[in-house]
Amino acid sequence: MTLPASVRADSAAVESHLASLFDTLPGPAAALACSMRYATMNGGKRLRACLVLAASRLAGGGQLCDGVMHVAAAVECLHAYSLVHDDLPAMDDSDTRRGKPACHIAFDEATAILAGDALQTLAFGILADPGVSEDASVRARLVTELAAAAGVGGMAGGQMLDLEAETGTPSLDEVRQMQAMKTGALIRFAAVAGGIHGGASAALEAALANYSRDLGLAFQIADDLLDYDSDTESLGKPAGQDAARGKGSFVVLMGLDAARQTAAELITGAEAALAPWGAAAADLQAIARFAIERRS
Repeated sequence: MTLPASVRADSAAVESHLASLFDTLPGPAAALACSMRYATMNGGKRLRACLVLAASRLAGGGQLCDGVMHVAAAVECLHAYSLVHDDLPAMDDSDTRRGKPACHIAFDEATAILAGDALQTLAFGILADPGVSEDASVRARLVTELAAAAGVGGMAGGQMLDLEAETGTPSLDEVRQMQAMKTGALIRFAAVAGGIHGGASAALEAALANYSRDLGLAFQIADDLLDYDSDTESLGKPAGQDAARGKGSFVVLMGLDAARQTAAELITGAEAALAPWGAAAADLQAIARFAIERRS
């Protein structure tokens, strides 16, 4: 499956916006700025950023503006930070990311740690900037929501549970919880943040939350399936790594066919959450379908 032209255009627009952002990073620490750019501008599909833009349009946000592009860029910076730290020897110990040397290999471990730290703070700085919205309450809510998605109850906490799973035998429910935090929290933020910026109604915000909850879990199941039956060249990172590290995964706990069926059912649910908005939700529904049909 290929993404609709509108979503591919969104991805290209975010790529250009990020490039401009990194061109203007302040300060004399050029090596750090270079590593931040390297970690972020490395060929990602920008699906999380595209969720922001598609959700904003669905909420009535209209054409792309600098404000919503800033929100999309903040999501990509936060996501890049998480991948840089994920790849570190103390975490998943991966030497490659998207077919290129991981940040700690291309530079060094200390620089990679600082790059992740700086990308995280950059994301919050972007959201707090008045250029995101003239409404300070919108900016404050975006910052608060991202803090919840990134912290102990979200990505960081999920990563901790993931590390603990290497020395234990997590149940299916525990893996669901872990992945809802580690992977799902930022996906949920991306969709809901787009709605917030676009002025979504309470009903649409709730629908976006339900949509992205199912999408986040399906996305991780798809990742587990790719780790199981794809190869390193296709993935751009080591395949079979979860099994080698003894991690509990949906494929191990559910079986291959059941995992595929569950992912498909979750995407059906995600699409159904936005059904009341009809064709206006087509881009978000296409992103959801792509999430489980992608090959990397």
